[in-house]
Amino acid sequence: MIETQLRADSNRVEALKVASQFLLEAGLDSARRDARLLMLAALGIAHADLLAQPREALGAEAAQRLTGFLHERKKRVPVARILGEWEFWSLPFTVSPATLIPRPDSETVVAAALINLGERRHDSTGLRVLDLGTGSGCLLVSLLHELPKAHGLGVDLSAEALETAAINARRNHVGERASFMQSDWHQAVEGQFDLIVSNPPYIAERVIATLEPEVREHDPHLALSGGPDGLAAYRVILSGLERLLKPDGVAVLEMGSDQSESLAKLARAEGFALTGPYADFGSRPRAYALRKI
Repeated sequence: MIETQLRADSNRVEALKVASQFLLEAGLDSARRDARLLMLAALGIAHADLLAQPREALGAEAAQRLTGFLHERKKRVPVARILGEWEFWSLPFTVSPATLIPRPDSETVVAAALINLGERRHDSTGLRVLDLGTGSGCLLVSLLHELPKAHGLGVDLSAEALETAAINARRNHVGERASFMQSDWHQAVEGQFDLIVSNPPYIAERVIATLEPEVREHDPHLALSGGPDGLAAYRVILSGLERLLKPDGVAVLEMGSDQSESLAKLARAEGFALTGPYADFGSRPRAYALRKI
């Protein structure tokens, strides 16, 4: 029983070994990383503190918290949902049941957006950014962090997601330059923007049941399902880009790694020129930049 192995007098190194073994036996490939993150959270310390004081006693409260965390992780609850936050673009983001967990793959969108802004990224005065399907706000907030004079609008159908995004904007000190609106994609959005980004749902409905439990059971269905072919959201987004993009504006869309050709075909049919695809950290095609022809 993990409860008897994680004691108040267990030192941190011993506790980490016990936690890692518990998750390994639960069949988790990321057991060692997960155990370390959960133990740091249970103790309320940074990794540097663990390295500096590895023989410090765990303590009764931390032992109890860590035990609870480990049981949740064994049930395949993602670490980010256990902790209530995750890092993206080296910034902290609160997550809620209505939002996806920010993933490293989506950092490709931020990087591609900054590349395609060119010189405008160095003087972002007057720059307007639109994030369609903002979720946790990770794309918009990260871009506003990099563009200190820009203003942005995050749009989502979920009121709870918008509340989370607003929290993250304030948490990362861009709240005064970020606003949020409930809308079915671009339906309620007016005006034009220099930069539009989106990480829309792009998983084909039939595929969702085959995903890992961390995604299938804990990510919001609204943020996963891209309809029968995974492309439904792109069709809606592309139908509004002509109206929303400034003549010299750019849109950057995330896509599934197997959707490069399909999205390119849709975008060209709507009259857009493409740059990319831009690859994620796994060298998979992850994003396109679109411009009016």
